[in-house]
Amino acid sequence: MGKLTVLALRAVLAALFAGSVFVQTVLVPLLAVDLEELESDLEHVRIAALVITVAGGVTVQVFLVCVWRLVTMVRRGTVFSHAAFRYVHGVIGAFVAASLLVAALGSILVPGEGVAPGVVLLAGGVALALQGIALIVLVLRILLAQAVERDAEAAELRAELAEVI
Repeated sequence: MGKLTVLALRAVLAALFAGSVFVQTVLVPLLAVDLEELESDLEHVRIAALVITVAGGVTVQVFLVCVWRLVTMVRRGTVFSHAAFRYVHGVIGAFVAASLLVAALGSILVPGEGVAPGVVLLAGGVALALQGIALIVLVLRILLAQAVERDAEAAELRAELAEVI
């Protein structure tokens, strides 16, 4: 991975991280004020929606930090090691948590007439898509495990060859 690519990716990750912090610190309080003005039949949704929004921001931040660390490992040439699994697990966990949060949001929107059924269906679709992404990353984790194993075998064979020579 070239220096320019790493720099560009890190700029995008930093901007996304700053955006998620902005959402948590500025937009969530504004959302809380807006939700206070809603009809009384949606009052039960207010607190849950705010908590889910903040928790969703945390899942985004965990994902971004893990990707940042993996990019650092790629740049240093150390990504094919057991240390990378910690960050891959973090990415998988972030997507699973985000999926559960979106599903929870959809489930709290179900009762009552205040929200269109399409919104609940959309939340279910997003939750399913996030689970799919988590499964894709899990497959990539399996490929990483195979690459780490092959790298260890190659190092062992090089050491044996060095002894023979």
